[in-house]
Amino acid sequence: MSEEKENPFKLLGNQAGARPTCPSQSILETFPNRFPHRDYEITFDTEDFTSLCPVTGQPDFAAITIHYVADQICIETKSLKFYLASYRDVPSFNEEIVNRILEDLVAVCAPRRMTVEGDFSARGGVAVSVSASHP
Repeated sequence: MSEEKENPFKLLGNQAGARPTCPSQSILETFPNRFPHRDYEITFDTEDFTSLCPVTGQPDFAAITIHYVADQICIETKSLKFYLASYRDVPSFNEEIVNRILEDLVAVCAPRRMTVEGDFSARGGVAVSVSASHP
């Protein structure tokens, strides 16, 4: 007789998950790190990040890269996807976004170290890159 394990995640495996409209730590889900005795780097990359310029209301596009070394907890990927998508309609400066992502992720998973990088597309001929790290 096989035991079926209940899915502890709200988003993973849920076809009906709707995109959140506001960033919140509560969107992010985690799972236990099965190798806490070892430092290994986890990297998330997305080139499909969108937010709104707080001055013009026009969309800002970016590639977001997250590097981290987990301690006891890892970030579940689908919840991270939903979390990042929640910025789509939120007016925010690029620097604010990268720092907010770092703070929210550190709060939910307490990594040994983490860096969030945002490479924002050029607007008016100027591109912006922002990098924030913990610790």
